[in-house]
Formats: sequence, structure tokens, C-alpha cells
Amino acid sequence: MSRRAVVVGAGLAGMLAAAVLADAGVTEVVVLDRDELPDGPRQRRGLPQGRHAHLLMTGGLTAMEEIVPGVGKRLLAAGAHEISLSSGVLARSPEGWLRRWRREGPVMLTCTRALVDWTVRAAVLEHPRVEVRRAAAVGLTGSAGRVRGVRVSGPDGEADLDADLVVDASGRGTRIVTWLEGLGLSGVRTRTVDSGLVNASRVYRVPAGAERFPLTIVQADPYVARPGRSAMVMPVEGDRWLVSCGGTRGGEPPADAEGFLRYTLDLPDPIVGRLISGAEPLTDVHLSRSTSNVRHYLDKARHWPEGLVVLGDALGTFNPAYGQGMSVAAFGARVLGRELERAGGPDAPGLARRVLRGAARPVDAAWAMAVGQDVLYPATRGGRPGIADRAVTAYTRRMTRAAAGSFAAASAIWDVTSMRTPPTRMFHPAAVLAALTGSPLPALSGPPLTPAEREVLDGLDRTGV
Repeated sequence: MSRRAVVVGAGLAGMLAAAVLADAGVTEVVVLDRDELPDGPRQRRGLPQGRHAHLLMTGGLTAMEEIVPGVGKRLLAAGAHEISLSSGVLARSPEGWLRRWRREGPVMLTCTRALVDWTVRAAVLEHPRVEVRRAAAVGLTGSAGRVRGVRVSGPDGEADLDADLVVDASGRGTRIVTWLEGLGLSGVRTRTVDSGLVNASRVYRVPAGAERFPLTIVQADPYVARPGRSAMVMPVEGDRWLVSCGGTRGGEPPADAEGFLRYTLDLPDPIVGRLISGAEPLTDVHLSRSTSNVRHYLDKARHWPEGLVVLGDALGTFNPAYGQGMSVAAFGARVLGRELERAGGPDAPGLARRVLRGAARPVDAAWAMAVGQDVLYPATRGGRPGIADRAVTAYTRRMTRAAAGSFAAASAIWDVTSMRTPPTRMFHPAAVLAALTGSPLPALSGPPLTPAEREVLDGLDRTGV
């Protein structure tokens, strides 16, 4: 029996969904996207955040490997970097510099978002059942009880594309709430929490001798009743550094080159500015403002039509500063794959509701982490910290302070931020004990550099700071 699935959006969530649909035996998987997709790892218009730093965490990479086996090796072969959270990162937290440990810890991959998307898309399109069409989805067909397909707008006008299953993976710009209203389904609750974050990024050539310099980050401080400001130097493919700054409302980074450098130097530690002051810039500074946390509570809807699944940013988006979006997209696609395997087909009764509820769980975990910090910034719109938020904040601060010199505390934080365990990991007995006893080592007075790394930093520094 011929079965067709239509996926709206050829981004990461959409292509991972297409992969699991094809593997589940769907005869034809049509992926729709309004953009002309590049034939290589290049920026595209429909992904404005693509120019900024993205981290592919351990949990997300594991889920992607289940869906597209070998994708990690493909990324590394294309120039992505494997970074150990325990030893390969220089991180200044709001509580001071974190130590680097020689013990094993989770890893993450760093590369441009364009390389991730292109690598996954190329791998998925090797499947003969998957095709991408350039077209804009403008609505759903069917009824409040069952979605039957997608209304598509093209050069010759609008036409209906029938499907046994529709997956909305259209991202931050989804129109799913409006589309549902067109079927007679209303009342979906949406919440937005907006810290006003502005990202500014610039690409540099890695200076000779600095090829092995650690990923370096000065994290934002949400505890000082001032706008959050941060900066990161991240190695990416092509012997380049992707340098991203982020500032919440009132502390936004500028778009000019001189202001960009000055912004990094004015952070609580000027290490990012010192590094890039001696590096060759390869691009202008690019700004992006589409950074709010938005949650569509579709999984809470009283009625949900058969034949419709929503994944990725179309279900919930997060402040990109926390590096969660790609992993959450992979978790959602994995839920779709597992439910398809159990159900035996895309048109099985109750499948859409089960996928939606399963995909919502990692969305909720990521939302709690992102919003729990964003509400602390003084100019955030859409939420203020409550009693529970303040209690969690106090505990998180204590854990972070302990992590400066406690491997047990640091491990708990790595496990949660790498998304290989849920946030409840922070409350395991060993983690709680580490938080309560604090750091057995004194606080670091500066970044934990090796002699060779300090020589690199001093050699690049043109600032005189």
C-alpha cells in the first residue's frame, strides 16, 4: 500500500523526521521548504541564527546517530571539532573560572550550523524515498478530526498535496496555530519569554600556533540585576574561529568591528577580546534578534487531529545561548521514529497525539532551563522569577560555585548541559552532597591555561589589557 508523508521544513528537525519516516517504510517522503537550499555548507535565508555559535551536545548527537548512523563521523571528516567538556573548554561562569580536569567527561561537536544542516540533509537524501521540493506550505487540508495533507503555494498558484501524515517542522516561524484555527481547532496556549537577547558573530582565521587553543567562553551573569553579556570563541571547520557575543535587553553587542572588539574586552574577563585582537577577521559582524523563548502548548490541546505531528522549533523555541535547539530537534525525531515502530504505520490511530506528547517532554526540560535563567534578567518580558525559580537559582548557584573545584559537582553540570541526562541529575545524592560541601579547592584567579596556551594568548594580545 502506497503511503505518503509530507514534512514542512527542510531544516534539521525536518530532515531528521524525513529519515525516520523513510526508515519506517513510508513509500514517499516529501519535504517542503520555501528556500532554495544550498548545495554545500552555506548560510541560507530561512535560518538567521545559522551565522551564530551552535553546540551539538552529547545527548543530541547520540539521538542523531540513532536516526542517521555515522553522522558524527561525517561531521568530523568535514572539519567539525570534538570538544571535551571536562578538559577542552575554558569557561568563566558567573561564579568564576571553572577548572579543567584530566578525567573523562562528555563531549560535544563544534562546527557551523550550515555544516550540520548540510551534512544531515545530504545523508538523508541518499534515501530513495525522500525528496525535497521548493514550495511554501500555506495551510492544512482535512478536518478537525484528521489532517489529510498540505496546501502548497507555487508558481502556478495553490494546490493540495495529500498525505497520510503531515509533520510541521517549519521552525521558529511556524504558523501552526493559525493553520489549526483554519480547521476549527482554537484555544492553543502560547507563551513567550523574551530577554531581548541580540547575537553578534564574526568569523576569524585561526592564527598559526593557536589551532589547539580551547573553546573559550565568558558566560552571562543573570544574578547581578544587570543585562546579561557573554562571548565565545569556538573552533569550526576550515581552520576558523566563530566568535559570538550575546547581550540581553540593555546590553546588546554592536554591529561595527571596533565596537565588537570593545564589547568583548569589557566583559568580566577580557580573554575573548585578547584572543581575537591578533586574529584576522574573515567576515563582517552579523547581528540577529530572533532569540525569544516561545512555547506552543499543542500537547495540552483538548482535541488533536490524526495525521498531524509538530516537532522542533515549531513546538518550542529557546534562547539560543543555551545550546539546546539541535538536540531537542533530534529528541523529537527519535520519538517519532519509536512511535512509528510501535504503531506500524503513519496512519495508525492515536499516533499523532502520542508523538506530540513524547516530543513535548524534552521541550519542557529545555524550556525550564532556558526560561529559568532568562527571567532573572531585569528587562525580560513575559515572566518574572517566582519562589520556585528563586529556590532553583540559589541551588544552581551553589552547585556552580562548587563545580569550580569539585569534580562531582562539575560532572553533574556537564551531564545536564550536554543533555545526556535530565535536569533531575542535579539532585542525585552525590550531586547534592557536592553542592552542600562546596569546592575543596580555592577559587581560580584567572583562566586555567597551560603554559603553551598562555604563550599563545600573550602572543595574540594586541590590546595591552
